Amino acid sequence: MSSTSSLIRMEIPPVPYFIAVGMTAFGPGGQHPNRRNLGIFDLIWMVKGVLYIAEEDRQWELSEGQTLLLLPDRFHYATKPCDAETVFYWIHFDFTGDWSVTEESAAPVPPIGQPWANRYTIQIPQYTAQPSSAMAQHQLQRFMDLSSENRSNAFWNQQQLFMDLLRKLEEGGRKGSASPAMKLAEKTEAYIKQHYQADLTNETLAEALHFHPNYIVRCMKEAYHCTPMDYLHEYRLEQAKLMLIKTEWPVAQIAETVGFRHTPYFSSCFKKYAGISPLRFRKQYSS
Repeated sequence: MSSTSSLIRMEIPPVPYFIAVGMTAFGPGGQHPNRRNLGIFDLIWMVKGVLYIAEEDRQWELSEGQTLLLLPDRFHYATKPCDAETVFYWIHFDFTGDWSVTEESAAPVPPIGQPWANRYTIQIPQYTAQPSSAMAQHQLQRFMDLSSENRSNAFWNQQQLFMDLLRKLEEGGRKGSASPAMKLAEKTEAYIKQHYQADLTNETLAEALHFHPNYIVRCMKEAYHCTPMDYLHEYRLEQAKLMLIKTEWPVAQIAETVGFRHTPYFSSCFKKYAGISPLRFRKQYSS
């Protein structure tokens, strides 16, 4: 049994893409086939019995309610035959973006990035136990039922169900592995996004979140490798980028709206951050 657990991190866009779903049943003596470099992700969701399976040098004994995500570029093989009747769903999906494997203790560092890109990093535990197994099985059976419907109807419904399952996997993994520092960093991030137009300081964050300002700074550095004020500064500038593209507001109005008191200081910060002035940034997207 593997003693370590990993997170599969997928940077989106693009998003994972559902391909196919099925159910497999093995009697005593049956076993998972050996596969190498399948080229797609294979998510196993156990229903009954025990499946003995390995990926490279890691081994698992999967039982009811447990999931395992097999990676597209690895060697998968059975470590021993099943002892009794064993049933599991499998979901094949593809992902053409950047993905990596990291330990659960590794803190995610979501880039602030361009706001119109809507970037995010999905973090799915490679191996986990699902608390809502019955609900998941209902969704998986719905997956199976959709396979017999017409393609245009099945496509959208299956993609939606698939994304919902990934969300459940990610949420389940985060509840089990998120440290107090990570939880506070995420609360700080959310508060900054909601109040970035206000006059925020480390002290006002501390008052709002009920933690010492030094502890909030330390948690943000640990989780996101930046201070709250660094995050606030970049988030304001990214919102300014969006406003320069989506509105015809003067630069002074945009500067004030995103939380800068003085327009020249805003313009200086923007040029240092984006490499060009606010007006030149707007012009490159104008007809």
